[in-house]
Amino acid sequence: MGEQQLREVGDVSHYFTKISVAIVELSDTLSVGDHILIKGMTTHVEQTISSMQIEHENVETAEAGQSIGLKVDDRVRQGDTVYKKL
Repeated sequence: MGEQQLREVGDVSHYFTKISVAIVELSDTLSVGDHILIKGMTTHVEQTISSMQIEHENVETAEAGQSIGLKVDDRVRQGDTVYKKL
């Protein structure tokens, strides 16, 4: 298996179990359609971003310094790191 290029784009600051939404504090740009990996001590979630929100408004792209709500396919945890696959 080839080594995949990953770039750190943020950290999970909160996770809402009932709605499977992670709040991510971005350190880099992220867009709908990007393939991401969320990794932590017990977390390993890979998915493509289908939608994300800022202040309950759908957005296509978010920049470093912004906080986004991200629908996730599996449980993630506060402090997990979000990587974008390049």
